[in-house]
Amino acid sequence: MAEQDNAPVFQIQRMYLKDLSLEQPNSPRILLEQTQPQVDINLGVSAEPISEGIFEVCVTATVTTQVQDKTLFLVEAKQAGIFEIRNLPQDQMQAIVGIACPQMVYPYLRAVVSDICTRAGFPPVVLAEVNFQAMFEAQQQAQQAPGGGNGSGIIASA
Repeated sequence: MAEQDNAPVFQIQRMYLKDLSLEQPNSPRILLEQTQPQVDINLGVSAEPISEGIFEVCVTATVTTQVQDKTLFLVEAKQAGIFEIRNLPQDQMQAIVGIACPQMVYPYLRAVVSDICTRAGFPPVVLAEVNFQAMFEAQQQAQQAPGGGNGSGIIASA
């Protein structure tokens, strides 16, 4: 029985939309513009322990579209998951929280961003696939480099 108590545990407890914002500060006039908008996408990952063995992992996307120097629309979405992670070696915990969990949360975020853009009357913005392992490794290297990085959690920009 004692061996079962020490068995590794990795379970999704819940996936949920934590925050969603859509702004169209220059509507309706800017909607008449025929110029192709510039799209800027920033992604971030954050994680925090909630209680013993329970973690919240959030993936945030900020999509800014501009026509010339005016904002067409701005979407910020934060998709989160609650994960139970127990009895794993400490050296594996960071990788699980920084790679495996965001990989599970991200498809939900992609769907939310695409859907909200469509509902706002724009073509869907489809977020590209993300290699969370490469992003995690880059963050680890940045933190180990002199200066330690900025810890901002920004993992991609398109």
